[in-house]
Amino acid sequence: MNKMVPSKATFSKDEMKGIPMTKLIVLWQWVFVLLFLPCSALAACDQVDHNALLSLAFKVSSPLNWSASSDCCHWEGILCGLDDRVVHLWLPGRGLSGTISPAITNLTYLTHLDLSHNSLLGVLPDGLFQSLFRLQVLDLSFNRLNGNLPLSSDDASKIEIVDLSSNYFNGTIPSSILIPSIAAGSLSIFNVSNNSFAGSIPISVFCKNGSKPSSLTILDFSSNKFTDHIPIGLGSCSHLQVLRAGYNNLSGPLPDDIFNLADLQRLSLPVNRLSGPIGDGIVRLINLKILELYSNQFVGSIPVQIGNLFLLEKLVLHNNNLTGSLPPSLANCTNLSALNLRVNNLAGELSSFNFSNLKHLTILDLGNNNFSGELPQSLYSCKSLTAIRFASNRLRGQISPEIVGLASLAYLSISNNNLTNATGALRILRGCRNLSTLVLSKSFVNEPLPYDEDLSDPDGFQNIRVFALGGCNFTGRVPTWLGKLKNLKVLDLSFNLIHGSIPGSLGSLPNLFYIDLSHNLLTGGFPRELCGMPSLTSKQGIHLADRGRIELPVFTIPQNGSDQYQYNQLSSLPPAIYLGNNNLSGNIPTEIGQLQVILVLDLSHNTFSGSIPVQISNLTNLEALALSYNLLSGAIPAALNGLHFLSFFSVAYNDLQGPVPSGGQFNTFTKSSFEGNQGLCAANHFCSPSPLASAVTKRSSYKILRALIFGITFSIAFGIGISIDNTKIPLIGWCEKKLIHQTGEVDLVRVYSDL
Repeated sequence: MNKMVPSKATFSKDEMKGIPMTKLIVLWQWVFVLLFLPCSALAACDQVDHNALLSLAFKVSSPLNWSASSDCCHWEGILCGLDDRVVHLWLPGRGLSGTISPAITNLTYLTHLDLSHNSLLGVLPDGLFQSLFRLQVLDLSFNRLNGNLPLSSDDASKIEIVDLSSNYFNGTIPSSILIPSIAAGSLSIFNVSNNSFAGSIPISVFCKNGSKPSSLTILDFSSNKFTDHIPIGLGSCSHLQVLRAGYNNLSGPLPDDIFNLADLQRLSLPVNRLSGPIGDGIVRLINLKILELYSNQFVGSIPVQIGNLFLLEKLVLHNNNLTGSLPPSLANCTNLSALNLRVNNLAGELSSFNFSNLKHLTILDLGNNNFSGELPQSLYSCKSLTAIRFASNRLRGQISPEIVGLASLAYLSISNNNLTNATGALRILRGCRNLSTLVLSKSFVNEPLPYDEDLSDPDGFQNIRVFALGGCNFTGRVPTWLGKLKNLKVLDLSFNLIHGSIPGSLGSLPNLFYIDLSHNLLTGGFPRELCGMPSLTSKQGIHLADRGRIELPVFTIPQNGSDQYQYNQLSSLPPAIYLGNNNLSGNIPTEIGQLQVILVLDLSHNTFSGSIPVQISNLTNLEALALSYNLLSGAIPAALNGLHFLSFFSVAYNDLQGPVPSGGQFNTFTKSSFEGNQGLCAANHFCSPSPLASAVTKRSSYKILRALIFGITFSIAFGIGISIDNTKIPLIGWCEKKLIHQTGEVDLVRVYSDL
């Protein structure tokens, strides 16, 4: 199963400054190789090496110039030494497949082996380290290799870099691995991230006193299956600059000696079960630039003297159980570019913290905490900000005009707070010219929805892609100015009290692919203009819509709740139209069959009449079709059994008659999908005796349910899910909800309201 994790360590320009000289030398060696490889023409390949290379017999996507009749020192990816022995085998990203032959162990003079970014599989040959005892660099990352690691040789004392990341290796890391290189102080980088190694992290193997001080600068154990506590002993790796062990199952507190790593620049231990306080000792890591401890079980407050970490660029502590307030010293971290503390129990007056010194801050996420007060005025001094999330706190007041000074602001979410004056807020925010994601859901409660043509001036909101005002109990009509937002892709006005008809102008928006107007008081028919939405009528249209990245990730939990998914781009959302739970009427237009890209269509709980258009069978990508609780009559079109991706279907409580289609996905739908239709029969389902629920009864029940809905505390970010006839349908949406799971990773979850 694919893992939702970074598969390999990546480093910023500043981090590159801290990469050990040994690796830089290796990199420059290979620049020399690539530039001057033809200069080895005078060499004559040793016959043993020649035969060994031919025996490798890699499968390649395009041929190598390896020929039995030519000198192997002239071959692609080969470099020979002064004694005519092969010292470099360098074929990264060359489209290699197959297994690594044991013949590679005959290349006994090899110092550099790089077969990374290919499709090699199988186990590593026995005796690999024993035979290649001259090896200095081994890079087999990004392949499909598996099995246990082979034992190393007592003579393998020169290896400097080992990168086995992004494979399928398993088992434990042998306690004897690379001991000669570690003891000799030559090993600098060891990366086994994104594999399936288990057991304890063998810190004692890598961080122990040998004949020379440890030269390890990078240790990466992230994204494996390591368990137990982080062992004591890290303090002996005195030159360590990068330690990554996130996405494992580590538990217990941070060991005290980790705070002795004075050269440490990056400490990344996210998505584990680490617990206890973060510890005041962490402020001794004065060279730290990146601190990632998110999605654990840390408690207590953020260290008071966190401001001692003057070089800190990223502080990412979200999804823990941290309490207290923002320590004032945090303002001393003037190099901070990303601060993410969402989903904790932090509190205090947010306006009392001075953000003005954080001139480099680009990402600020304090969502899902208990911060109170007004939006901090000092924040508007952070001119580099591109994304702000204050969702699900206790903030009050109004949006200040000074926010317009944040010229780079692209993402703003202040949903589920106690803000007022929605019209004033939108008039101000239209001045944020780069704003592309605006989430104001569950704020500005019981105000009129701004119906103001001034909001659609030639420059206002013209870059907006995501616009979410769900759950505010807004009154009024759907604003006509929304039909002028040419870059709009996602629109959520659900769970309000909006009345009137749906503007047909929404159907002309070239990029709109997700529209949620459900749970309102809308009347009129299904606008035929929506049947021509460019992003829903052709694959070319959806690609042209460029549903690109958003500045802050979105996390969802599927219905089974067993896994979590992180989305960094709008393509994670399904092309969808949600119009359920309104007062819409008339026939469903036959033109609806033009929406060939749509995945979810919800027209349930309305008063649509007439027959189900057979043209719906043209929606071959459809996964969910909700038509229940309407006044539809006639038969279910037999052609709908050709919708092979349909996983949810409900026509319950209409006036349908005749046979239920058989075959295809219809063989998987239960009785609840069809009940409440007098005369609707199927040999493999039922003949429904239930009469059609009257429109009056349905509307009365709906109003009662609606009152209950708005009495429930929930915070819509945008989109909702609904439950129809007690059958849960993932009409995929996002709802901010504070919920701690075993992994601790939670942000935005799918919600199924019990309607």
